[in-house]
Amino acid sequence: MKKFILIFLIASFISCSGYKSLSKKVVSEFDTSFFESQFSGLFLYDPISGDTLINYNGDKYFIPASNTKIFTLYTAMSLLPDFLPSIQYTISDGKTYIRGLGNPATLHPILKDSSLINFLKNQQNIQLYYDNLEDTPLGPGWAWDDYDAYYSPERSPLPVYGNVVRLSNHDSLYVSIEALKKHVKLQEAPYRRAIDENEFYLPASQKDTIEVPFISDSNLIRKILENQTGKSITVVNRFPTSEVKTIYGIAADSVYKQLMQVSDNFIAEQLLIMASATLGDQLNSSKSRQQILENQLKGLAQPPRWVDGSGLSRYNLFTPSSIVYVLKELYEMTPKQTLYAIFPTGGQSGTLKHYFKGNPHPYIYAKTGSLSNNYCLSGYLVTDSGKTLIFSFMNNHYRQSSNSLKEKMAQILQFIRDNY
Repeated sequence: MKKFILIFLIASFISCSGYKSLSKKVVSEFDTSFFESQFSGLFLYDPISGDTLINYNGDKYFIPASNTKIFTLYTAMSLLPDFLPSIQYTISDGKTYIRGLGNPATLHPILKDSSLINFLKNQQNIQLYYDNLEDTPLGPGWAWDDYDAYYSPERSPLPVYGNVVRLSNHDSLYVSIEALKKHVKLQEAPYRRAIDENEFYLPASQKDTIEVPFISDSNLIRKILENQTGKSITVVNRFPTSEVKTIYGIAADSVYKQLMQVSDNFIAEQLLIMASATLGDQLNSSKSRQQILENQLKGLAQPPRWVDGSGLSRYNLFTPSSIVYVLKELYEMTPKQTLYAIFPTGGQSGTLKHYFKGNPHPYIYAKTGSLSNNYCLSGYLVTDSGKTLIFSFMNNHYRQSSNSLKEKMAQILQFIRDNY
């Protein structure tokens, strides 16, 4: 027994010395000239031993960009069912009243959820209630001049087509939404859509398809649903108090994968709205954030400033250690292979397809976060010894090229992979 205890203590001492040496070597990299004019942080954690291996500015607040989606994913997986609710409906006086729940998958070009359309085709006297969203169409701190950019669709209670219209003029004018076709002008303009109305501008020479967010309102959604179903739909300003039922759509995992793989801002915002439907009748993404921070994540040492689901806002502030905390929770609640399939894989998929490549096997499964002069990467690192480590590597205010920053980050992460 004494011999066993001695061997255990020696092994523990060697292990402790090993990761202290690793930490010292990695932290010394941040003292080099490469990092001197930017703000960087790295938090590295071993979920099996419970050891914090590296903590360089891990408790400092950073602008996370799309690393915010890690918190959004955790919220959705904590509050939403395995198959996402499409709409709620009730029957009253022979009429079918419907209201949206924020589901982003309806008629989405990739997700292709038709559950709502199939349901409506079998209904009569359809009444659309559209006033159950308390969020503003654009999030706090979003850049105002991104309103016509594909990555900045409006938030809405009953989104369709990803809340963007697809336009091109290859052989003839193509408009993906029939109800908007008469609002497209073939002419040059400094913007793709008027700021306050659905008037779109497409250069006559535009051969490739572009995506432009549209302004969503009850009348436009009514027209789109009528075109899709062949049914007459009436917009109403009340939703009856009779028994409410729910129509469910596609599997949540497929939506989560789209969210993380391509860093889909629209899906991120709508998932927080959807999650709020589990907390009350009115849709409000702040309710979802508050619920998670005050309950499931009340153990966070540094509570974030968390204002949207996508990370488009520079108002968001998160620490690397808080992001690792949430990644640890996801790791414990989700089978590893399922989790790795949701996150982009270094050198293989999503936003990491061309970066952080393994040799010969992938070793990074992580979420990117990019805004101008900010790049963050947080997720899971598989070492050559077979251990899974959880990390958050955040960089704000860099001025060099993003590729050179990614190369430097890859060198550090590869060193960790090879030496732990």
